[in-house]
Amino acid sequence: MELTNFRDQLFAKGEKLGITDLEVYYEKQDSFSCKVFKGEVDGYESSSVRGVSVRGVYQDKMGYAYTEKLDEESVSFLLNSVQENAALMEEEPEELFEGNVDYQDYDFFSPALTDVSAEEKLALVKEIEAKILAYDERVVQVGYAALSDQSIEKAIFNNKGLALQDKNNFLYVIFSVTVKEGEEIKSGFSFKLTKDFATLNADEIAKEAVEKSLSQLGGKEYPNKKYPVIFQNFAASSLVATFVSSFSAEYVQKGQSQLKGKLGEKIASDHVTLSDNPFLPEGTQSGTFDSEGVPTREVTVVENGELKTYFHNLKTAKKDGVESTGHGYKSSYKGTIEVTPSNFYVVPTENKYEDLYSGLEEGIIITDLQGLHSGANPISGDFSLAANGFYVKDGKIAGPTNLMTIAGNFFDVLKDVEQVADDLEFSPGGGVGFIGSPSIKVKSLSVTVD
Repeated sequence: MELTNFRDQLFAKGEKLGITDLEVYYEKQDSFSCKVFKGEVDGYESSSVRGVSVRGVYQDKMGYAYTEKLDEESVSFLLNSVQENAALMEEEPEELFEGNVDYQDYDFFSPALTDVSAEEKLALVKEIEAKILAYDERVVQVGYAALSDQSIEKAIFNNKGLALQDKNNFLYVIFSVTVKEGEEIKSGFSFKLTKDFATLNADEIAKEAVEKSLSQLGGKEYPNKKYPVIFQNFAASSLVATFVSSFSAEYVQKGQSQLKGKLGEKIASDHVTLSDNPFLPEGTQSGTFDSEGVPTREVTVVENGELKTYFHNLKTAKKDGVESTGHGYKSSYKGTIEVTPSNFYVVPTENKYEDLYSGLEEGIIITDLQGLHSGANPISGDFSLAANGFYVKDGKIAGPTNLMTIAGNFFDVLKDVEQVADDLEFSPGGGVGFIGSPSIKVKSLSVTVD
């Protein structure tokens, strides 16, 4: 059954059953992924999943249900489930967004990306892997060589007049490379995301992946102490992603954020501005409305160090007596409404990456972080993480370090940012949004070099 016919039947039958405030949330995900190992296909998956969730008010309580089928039988199943589930609910029903507002006119879907065949995608991964292996004799293995693409279609309808549809798609490749010199073994990886398959250059990707790994060879020990630290863009974005929940009104209201009660206060240095932009052309979380139908908009969360707002959905906004910021989020049609950023990033400046360390007498550059899930406390902000990187002496990169451990507090890091570069990059993303940062220079952090 067509989605619009399904919606119309559900609304009509729901009204007869006395169900008010009915909403239909539809989602379809088409995905493809492939992995290659030593020139052979090591994994291959193509899938298309769609489903709808329904919520509605019955006898002053809101019930929920979902299904993967769009047919007449499912209409009855969903409405009956809403009635049954509503009786079990103790909380007040959530309000539906009427949608009587203007929405931005953006198109985030790339039709050209859908025209790329599975054979072309596989061929690219094989080509890049082969070029990596041939690039340098010190390359001993391509541990991970993969491509993945995803197309997401969403729609929200309710019986208050809301009717919205949106699509987005993207593709990325990721390669991990292991190199060996003598007894020393190092690994690194390269990640590229695009909406234009033609921009993926096999030679460039192979070179970047191998050079990142080779640059870590020859690591040395250095004194354990506090150093000025530069987080390269990817490491910085990973750190921000780990603590992004602190900016969520949901966590603030639960008392699980250090930012509770700090609106209007300085929580970072003047150099730090954090923006959430749902209209980035290549943002994986770009869209004109959130999972509640609220129009999205660019939001400055931190401006020159001052906390301006939290991320809000309708529920958290009502509790705080403010408007939703358009950050209601469902991880899938089966999920409940949470609060999650879209494309959230540290705003870049005009400084070059080299400017961050050129004036240092001594310092450390962090290229990547490990143990982000186990070594960081997203509530307190404390972290103790393994890291790779370089030692800086007299304004120049002297060479790689041995594996390091860096320790500190995320909120102290924000306050200690002395410079921000222009090289904005985004981490792969996930359920916390699409998170990015340029390289940043921090006044000092405790560094232990193993």
